[in-house]
Amino acid sequence: MPARARLCAYARLVLRITDARTGEPVDATPARRGLTRVEAHTRGFDPTNLRVLLVADLLVRALELGGTPVWALLVGERDLPELRAAGAALGVRPFEDSRDAGTGLGEAQVLHVVSEGGGTPDGVRVAVAPVRPKAPGVSDGTDPTVLRLALLAHPRSSPLRLDPAALDDAAGTLARWRGAVAAWAHRPSRPVPDAVRADLRTAWEDDLDTAGVLRVLRDVETAPDLPDGARFETYAYADRLLGLDLARDLGSPA
Repeated sequence: MPARARLCAYARLVLRITDARTGEPVDATPARRGLTRVEAHTRGFDPTNLRVLLVADLLVRALELGGTPVWALLVGERDLPELRAAGAALGVRPFEDSRDAGTGLGEAQVLHVVSEGGGTPDGVRVAVAPVRPKAPGVSDGTDPTVLRLALLAHPRSSPLRLDPAALDDAAGTLARWRGAVAAWAHRPSRPVPDAVRADLRTAWEDDLDTAGVLRVLRDVETAPDLPDGARFETYAYADRLLGLDLARDLGSPA
């Protein structure tokens, strides 16, 4: 798409999410930016439920980046302390416990994030495909941020098997990007190019396409004519959604 067309499309974008009840995309952002309630529905502590919590976290981040106020709730009965601890290690921000939340706050939209096939009350249902049993990385000492990147690299609607090769690839990418971000930080700052910002927002506003966001970052990493200061600002901007702590190594030697 030509840069001008991308910019025009970006100006009209709102977050669209597929409602699993109908299979159709719907606006995740209510009219007039009213309060949206995001509920993560979990049924225990396992890789699939951890993926549900991560997708809910991404949804909250994307809505907030678009200026929508969000009320985030965790709905579940089993293994909530373990799930919360694993989510925190994965960079998931705190969700209120639905059992302590009381009545609603007059929210304009309700989004339910559920495992595939899970039912919910009325509202948009955001389905998350399973992570295959006995996937590594939940309790075997794997760096939680590496696990987060490995989960983000696949569409949430696709079943996922996390094998050692996938985790090794994520670990290598994360180390390379953190080192690059630390090096780019030594260069003069430059704004995120408008076309790159549009590509990032086009990806994540389209059904939370985190794999698409990662593709944009790979293109930015190797673009021959992009100033390093712009690469730095691009990665810092995208990390507000991805939550990968890409600037962790700032201050280390270039």
